[in-house]
Amino acid sequence: MKTLTALAALALLAAPSIAADEKKAPDKEPVPTGRLDSLMPAAPRYLVPQSALTSVRNPAEIEKETGGRLGVALVDKSGALLLGFNRDDRFAMCSTFKAPLAAAVLIGADGGKFGLEGTIPFSDDDILDYAPVVKKNKKRGRMSMGELAQAAVEVSDNSAANLLLPMLGGPPGLTAFIRAHGDSVTRLDRNEPTLNENAEGDERDTTTPAAMAGLMERLFFKDMKQESADKLRAWFNASSTGDKRIKAGLPQGWTSGSKTGTCGNAYNDVALVKSPAGDEYILAIYLDRPTVDTKKAEAAIAETAHAALDFVSKAQKSGLE
Repeated sequence: MKTLTALAALALLAAPSIAADEKKAPDKEPVPTGRLDSLMPAAPRYLVPQSALTSVRNPAEIEKETGGRLGVALVDKSGALLLGFNRDDRFAMCSTFKAPLAAAVLIGADGGKFGLEGTIPFSDDDILDYAPVVKKNKKRGRMSMGELAQAAVEVSDNSAANLLLPMLGGPPGLTAFIRAHGDSVTRLDRNEPTLNENAEGDERDTTTPAAMAGLMERLFFKDMKQESADKLRAWFNASSTGDKRIKAGLPQGWTSGSKTGTCGNAYNDVALVKSPAGDEYILAIYLDRPTVDTKKAEAAIAETAHAALDFVSKAQKSGLE
């Protein structure tokens, strides 16, 4: 077990890439095979004590225990992909699309396309089964764009998201926004609730862990004005839908806020996490078609988060470029 765990941890270590025509020195240990081959070797690189290697849980073991497919990506503020597992596999976004949706609303307001105080009217036909905030405003019959974006993130209000999408050009418009911010993978094709279909092999309404983590890193740390980034951060922090997912697996002293997604046969969480030292990262975890119940699926996400962040907290940058 320790050998397998150490191999997984070694595979998770960021390391220099090797040119195709460059001969590689023989490995002292067998190279991990299968899905572990998808782990990303990218700068910055780490020197890790043996104690950290032996304490890191193999993500393949967690995946196997769920009976589903697990995807993980951890990105730092500079955009470096530090850790990944099935990082480039496609997963249904479910409600994690509401994170870039809210960012698009905030950036659009900053650019003068509309105002956050501008209101959008709605009728009974616009109210979906899960729309706790919009339902509370039923008599009022309208909500501001800021209120809707906040509701979409903090409680994952489906009607709020649907009311905002037309202001951004619908699903194609949000996809165009995502492309404009450097993500060539993530795509939104439908609105709520049909985007949650998650049919086998259907690439509609999907992302990859690496793509979503990279997108949210760029939005939070590069592309959004500070005031808007702080507003989105506050909405993430106020969200309670992820209390049993990444947040439940944080090592001591870490904090996080997140946007979850649940499709019935998928459990996701995209979090902005902060270390005790104040370093911030984006951690994206997607779990598709687990055979375990919701409680165990969420526990698997928490355990995966703990393993990834505990590993990083024990790692020491080698200083090599």
